Amino acid sequence: MSTPPIIDAPSLLPATLAVEPLITPAVLRRAGPRRFFSGASDGALRRLLIDRFPDDSDAAVAAARAFLDSGTTHLVAPALTAQSRRQQSLIRLAQAYVLTGDVTFATACLSAVETWVALQDVHSAPRAADPDAGFRLIAWCWALVLLRDTTDLDDTRVVRIAAAIHQETTRLSATLGLHTSPATQITTDALALFYVSTVFAEFPESRRWRDLATRVLVAECERQVHPDGVHFEQSTCFQRYAIDVYLHFLLLAARNDVSVPPLVAERTQRMLDFVLSVRMPDGTVPSIGDSDGGSLLPLAPRSTSDPRGRFAVASVLFRRADFAWAAGGATSEVAWLFGSDGVAAFDALRPSAPTTAPSRVFPSGGYVVMRSGWDRDAHHMVVDVGTLGCPVSSAHGHADLLSIQCAIFGEPIIVDPGTHSYGGDSRWRDFFRSTAAHSTIVIDGISQAEPSGSIGWQRRPRVRLREWHSTTDVDFLDAEHDGYARLPHPVIHRRRVIFIKPSYWIVVDDLSGSGRHDVDLTFQFVNADVAFGPHPWTRAATSTGQCLWISPFPSAPAQPTLKCGVPAPIRGWISPEFTRLSPAPMLIYSFAVALPWRIVTLLLPDRQGMATPPGVRPIYDAGGLPHGFVFDRPRRVVRFDDRAVLVERD
Repeated sequence: MSTPPIIDAPSLLPATLAVEPLITPAVLRRAGPRRFFSGASDGALRRLLIDRFPDDSDAAVAAARAFLDSGTTHLVAPALTAQSRRQQSLIRLAQAYVLTGDVTFATACLSAVETWVALQDVHSAPRAADPDAGFRLIAWCWALVLLRDTTDLDDTRVVRIAAAIHQETTRLSATLGLHTSPATQITTDALALFYVSTVFAEFPESRRWRDLATRVLVAECERQVHPDGVHFEQSTCFQRYAIDVYLHFLLLAARNDVSVPPLVAERTQRMLDFVLSVRMPDGTVPSIGDSDGGSLLPLAPRSTSDPRGRFAVASVLFRRADFAWAAGGATSEVAWLFGSDGVAAFDALRPSAPTTAPSRVFPSGGYVVMRSGWDRDAHHMVVDVGTLGCPVSSAHGHADLLSIQCAIFGEPIIVDPGTHSYGGDSRWRDFFRSTAAHSTIVIDGISQAEPSGSIGWQRRPRVRLREWHSTTDVDFLDAEHDGYARLPHPVIHRRRVIFIKPSYWIVVDDLSGSGRHDVDLTFQFVNADVAFGPHPWTRAATSTGQCLWISPFPSAPAQPTLKCGVPAPIRGWISPEFTRLSPAPMLIYSFAVALPWRIVTLLLPDRQGMATPPGVRPIYDAGGLPHGFVFDRPRRVVRFDDRAVLVERD
């Protein structure tokens, strides 16, 4: 779906005294809290945070003290990290002032804003669009509202900062909605415009800015979020940004009596439903696609894989018991955004696991989730059956078609490698988004798609979800892609994944085409203890003692290898956080085969962590292709064909 650009292009006048009499400390103290999030103006906020969320409170103050000890240069230097350009560290300083009453934190926070303004020369002629301007404006709004009562916030400072906010917002509004901007930048900038137009309603343009921001946010919600709740950039990172943007938009809109179409709340909940489904049993969200390691607003110290604060806020906003269950308890984000009433509303909920089926398909977004249940020690698998990245440019997607991620007994074991970084050595960038870094099939050593620059791709392979059905006993997925159709001898990769509930998976890979090809069947592990067992079995053990047995049953000899931390060619690495590298074992079964060809692989979780693999014998058809298994203990026979699975139990 596409929408026409929504552009606001007033004359870009320099900041003048015209806005100065309108925004004063008295106006900010009186009107700001009434228009802002209720938590920010709650008189009991400090006591609530210290008593109910002591760890987060201590962490915020400790981080703020670290900023003071190191000086403020890193808060304002535009050549450093995205966080410094976004000035999100100001949030920690403002929070520390609220928590301690120490004016030193307020002084440092306001000085950092003023230094940024001076360095950037905001009164100069218009410059190129700034991808971090929206984040920075949001941080400034929070800083001013949280510091509104400090004596450091005098008339001169308020006027100077308000003038800078007015000028930055004028520039931002001039290009808002142009589809040449990245999707997340559009929604973040629109939210920043909504922030400014509500907090600083005295600006002459605020009503127009608010209407523009609302139109853009509503239009982009429909454009960027699939009906099944998956963000169109195929990335759990940018899914996270989108959820936060729309949670903040809905809260601020309700606070200021701004009408928002029901579609926004509906799709925001569907985005959260998707995260709830792909969320691993240990509570972490798996990496899918690109990640920049950032967040819209870091109100609490959380890793990018920790969704608890997001679910806690959403549970209060939507009164959802399943979101409260996923949050695992009230979080400090609820206090900052809602105050005491919000924490009380969370406590009034009765958290309960989702009532929806644990296994489900997201057909528009292109993901299938297979889960044995909602309990903490469940088995869980995510299969990528969607197209590559954003439908406009393929941006932020990885060449991971038909790849799997897997958790056994609640612990992640087969994982996505992550992103590492966008810049720097292109070899690392290209590796982490290549097919070879993911758990799927690699043919002739090449990727399913060829990179175009650091973000996009030259072409988007086609993916077809042939079939999906789920019962209480079996999940059955059938999908294929044409990423290798560009080879001199074109190949179509078809993968069927069968989950025999609640015990194990059967993965059936069919390669159709002609000629001889080198084929790698790959499995990227988290930092598990991986070792070869009796050929061709491989045993991967978790830190808690359970293990996953893996064995292919091909019609050609298998050559298994383990790669861990190999620099050239790069193999066996994960990036659990942005810019962080960690060696991790990758299992590769290599074959040289003539097509058509099939390989069937068993993935058997073993709670006891036995030293020997289970007794399993493959069943072959008349053509020599495996189409079933006989298991010894307990004895059962499993047969499958193109459309069905038959399980015979003794």
